Amino acid sequence: MSIGWKLHGNGRTIPAGEVVAPEERLSWPRTIGIGMQHVVAMFGATFLVPLLTGFSPATTLFFSAIGTVVFLLITRNQLPSYLGSSFAFIAPIAAATASGGQSAALGGIVVVGALLAVVGLVVHVAGTGWINALMPPVVTGTIVALIGLNLAPTAWGTCQQDVVDGAIVESCTNGFRAAPVTALATLLAIILVTVLFRGILGRLSILVGVLVGYGVATLRGEVSFDGVRKADWVGFPDFVGPSFHVSVLGLFVPVVLVLIAENIGHVKSVAAMTGRDLDPLAGRALLSDGIATALAGLGGGSGTTTYAENIGVMAATKVYSTAAYWVAAATALVLSLSPKFGEVVASIPAGVLGGATTVLYGMIGVLGARIWVQNRVDFSDPKNLTTAAVALVVGIANFTWAPGDLVFGGIALGTAAALGTYHLMRVLETWRGTGQEPASPASVPDGATERL
Repeated sequence: MSIGWKLHGNGRTIPAGEVVAPEERLSWPRTIGIGMQHVVAMFGATFLVPLLTGFSPATTLFFSAIGTVVFLLITRNQLPSYLGSSFAFIAPIAAATASGGQSAALGGIVVVGALLAVVGLVVHVAGTGWINALMPPVVTGTIVALIGLNLAPTAWGTCQQDVVDGAIVESCTNGFRAAPVTALATLLAIILVTVLFRGILGRLSILVGVLVGYGVATLRGEVSFDGVRKADWVGFPDFVGPSFHVSVLGLFVPVVLVLIAENIGHVKSVAAMTGRDLDPLAGRALLSDGIATALAGLGGGSGTTTYAENIGVMAATKVYSTAAYWVAAATALVLSLSPKFGEVVASIPAGVLGGATTVLYGMIGVLGARIWVQNRVDFSDPKNLTTAAVALVVGIANFTWAPGDLVFGGIALGTAAALGTYHLMRVLETWRGTGQEPASPASVPDGATERL
């Protein structure tokens, strides 16, 4: 592995038709600017996860920075990527926190990271062919879709009714219902920025929408700055240790499949944009994300994944230099060491989050459908149609099964339904000779889930 980068051309401009390769860089001022742009690109989605799950934003950002460094080191500085918070963890964390507290959720994150690291080692030795066979596009798309749609009720929010002086009073503490005016302003801002702007600003529509919603919430007196005033400018984030409970493992194990799809999709996307064969790095990518996720769980951060937002920045700038990601990691690390900055993020009110998650959770669901479209999944084939139909209803309705101390929720059961239904029907149709010719070869999609 080489940490040094050779200068691309004159270091100032990129000739038409060329890209700045991972081992190259522009001049350092330009590289630093692009690296900071990567921080802005990941910011909105990365911070929404801890805000929605009750984790510390500063701690999550700290482990995001550390995870990015781990990724760059293990992939030998050859695969540009930023590791931000994965939305696939939101529902398992919420359920685990409700039953066993934050430490139980962190234990689940550690287990996911360890399993993903093991998968990475297997892929590094055996290749990715077995992943494509286990998770064809109809299965991958279904799992991604049911995760987003399972989260939909959270975007609307929950309310509690109390009797005060003989009257029923409803109080809402999260979601769209907590502050509908602020939530609507946030949602409209995201929609308008998405449709009115192109390039990097259009890709930052979630962040811009959150900022607009935050301003509206401030004017409406919905933001408390007490924590911001009391916080120090410099200091370490709060670290929390995990605890391990068998009862929550069923909630987290399906997340491994999503992270596999995301990482493999990231490798294929960067390979397509740079014109290089990066498949030999797929195992290293999975291993490094697994280690980064486990480290985050050990210290109080949310699980990580490769970020599609940053792929968008690379596509716009034509700069695939890993030097920019070292700058991004350093910038994120510095920001995480400011408790005051963390408190500003933590002060974002429920109404803003309700407006933003209305878009985000829906997009996760639609991205599952996008995987089907990109891979030309043939839904005239009963095997594909039944797989998606059964698994989506199980996930959206949040079916629950509790054998003994274990609890399996909608995402876990939906994932199991997708895998089980597809492979059972495939085996039976092969035995009976009733199968149809596939419309297109199965493959792991480019840019598999979560983000925007």
